[in-house]
Amino acid sequence: MENKPNRLINEKSPYLLQHAHNPVEWYPWGDEAFEKARAENKPVFLSIGYSTCHWCHVMEKETFEDHEAAELMNREMISIKVDREERPDLDNVYMTVCQMLTGSGGWPLTIIMTPDKIPFFAGTYIPKDTRYGRVGMMELIPRIKEIWENRKHDVIESGAKIQEALKNIDDMAPGMKMTGALLDKAFDELESRFDAELGGFGSAPKFPSPHNLLFLLRYWKHNGNVKALEMVEKTLLSMRQGGIYDHIGFGFHRYSTDRNWLLPHFEKMLYDQAMLALAYTEAFQATGKKEYESAAREIFEYVLRDMTSPEGAFYSAEDADSEGVEGKFYVWKEEELKEILGEDADFALELFNIKQDGNFKDEATGVSNGENILYISASLSQYADEKGVPFSELKNRTSLIRKKLFDEREKRVHPYKDDKILTDWNGLMIAAFAFASKVLNEKSFCDAGKKAADFIIDKMRNSRGGLLHRYRENEAAIEGHADDYAFFIWALIELYEATFEEKYLRYAVELNDYFIAHFIDIKRGGFFFTSDEGEKLPVRKREVYDGAVPSANSAAMLNLIRLARITGKTDLEKYADDITTAFSEAVERMPSAHTFLMCALSFALGPSCEVVITGPDKSKEKAEMIRAVNNKYFPNKVVVYRPDDETSEIYLLADYLKDYKSSDSAATAYVCRNNQCSPPVTSVNKMLKLME
Repeated sequence: MENKPNRLINEKSPYLLQHAHNPVEWYPWGDEAFEKARAENKPVFLSIGYSTCHWCHVMEKETFEDHEAAELMNREMISIKVDREERPDLDNVYMTVCQMLTGSGGWPLTIIMTPDKIPFFAGTYIPKDTRYGRVGMMELIPRIKEIWENRKHDVIESGAKIQEALKNIDDMAPGMKMTGALLDKAFDELESRFDAELGGFGSAPKFPSPHNLLFLLRYWKHNGNVKALEMVEKTLLSMRQGGIYDHIGFGFHRYSTDRNWLLPHFEKMLYDQAMLALAYTEAFQATGKKEYESAAREIFEYVLRDMTSPEGAFYSAEDADSEGVEGKFYVWKEEELKEILGEDADFALELFNIKQDGNFKDEATGVSNGENILYISASLSQYADEKGVPFSELKNRTSLIRKKLFDEREKRVHPYKDDKILTDWNGLMIAAFAFASKVLNEKSFCDAGKKAADFIIDKMRNSRGGLLHRYRENEAAIEGHADDYAFFIWALIELYEATFEEKYLRYAVELNDYFIAHFIDIKRGGFFFTSDEGEKLPVRKREVYDGAVPSANSAAMLNLIRLARITGKTDLEKYADDITTAFSEAVERMPSAHTFLMCALSFALGPSCEVVITGPDKSKEKAEMIRAVNNKYFPNKVVVYRPDDETSEIYLLADYLKDYKSSDSAATAYVCRNNQCSPPVTSVNKMLKLME
């Protein structure tokens, strides 16, 4: 029998709604919960997770759905549930507490705090009963009760120390400006961790970390370091061939639990698709190799098919589990494939490395049930060469097999889809679509990016012009965080360069102004994660570490440089320069942990260039010029189009463009490189030569 709903039943977050029928009397984060805790003199139990988190599901089933555990929690504490994807600001602060107290972190995140939001206990997954040295809920809560009732002075003292440590967590004073030596050091660190045999960095678990690859591509381009390109290619090809890639439905899983990229953690996150699509597109632009283009197109196909809302914005994630079992949706048994594929079965079994006894072991038992994760041992072109089969024939045959398996898989119970729309992750996906539309000359990608951006502009801004973070079921809510601004401004810049529609540049400038006004750390430089208009939390942090996604400060630095070069407003570069001094101490310790910031630093240090193209709007020559610029791998550039229409909004955004004219009404390129401008040219080849 289903339990009576708790207070989460009125929330929009899919994660909170998953817990709305737990016997735990959950509250959402808000004044009501803390006021009740004060009134009843109880500690607050804070649980933070997200809808596609495997161990969050485990803890819910084992602990939060258990009536005995729930009764104990309800009697002794006030319990709050938070979706980390809705409230990254809260997750940011309390994950820092967990790392300070335990030396590690992860989700589900468990914090116990006073009614004044002062934490004094932190942990992650907590089973119902103690086992294997991990304290269980039935033992933990009585301990907390005893301390709370008999040693509250210890709690207050401990909380005060944690508060003080939190305040000092971001006490970096501005240091020296970052130099090109950091780029070399970042490369050396990545090279030392590079897995030359299998690609990627370090051992198990292996994360895609696409911003590492974006940095290495730039390092190769500007330093001529062939090893950097080899590291990129080895990693991209190994991931694309491995089980971390969904060979049937496309898209990448979250990470590989093993060194070989075989056994993934099966959830699929929107931000991973975005960043990996960027990496594969840039690799294609840099090398011209079709396998990278194919990989990027397949990621986009997955996102458009499975992760796009009717309004055109993008959903957040797909779960690892279906029918309560991680990976069940994605694995196959040999007999099953033989039955589905008939005469193609032997070929498919060899291609996808299918074993009768399986290559996928149950996480709980360590035993294989004959289930297989599909992976390939070589690229299709290599496989075709080895078998002496024409590549086109092999590709067509593989596509038919994939379609049969896809159609069969669609009949299975699908993993849960988190259908909330987040501004920051949408920003990354829009940027990827817009960038790829230029490089791959694919209008449909541009259209997808525009539709999502227009949705956010129309539906996800507050009355003051700022961004809102989350949209679901016709409700936009939660004040935007630094990631929302940094990633969506990035998307708007990419859309402007893909379309030359002035409105996207205008929105980028407007939001950037708002971002500076409400997030800037005036004293030290850089941007806070939360707005000065947002909820007051125990600490207001600045983030610069490039983790699963780039940090807001890394993306903001690149945005500021690009907007300064596009608009001619050089004061924006001062804010970018301040970022290099604000975090130089932390970055100096390990620049390879800040590789997207290294991308921005590479742009700042140069070589870089600005290209202004003029000419009749529908001119074939103008289109050829733009196409040539987009084909060229030159990451540290901005491209601006000066239209014939003298009333165009672009002249309000970049008034210097008034002085640029076409040569005899022909398409003309003005190229400035490293702050030095060359005479205008009407030849594509001359333009490209000037850029180099």
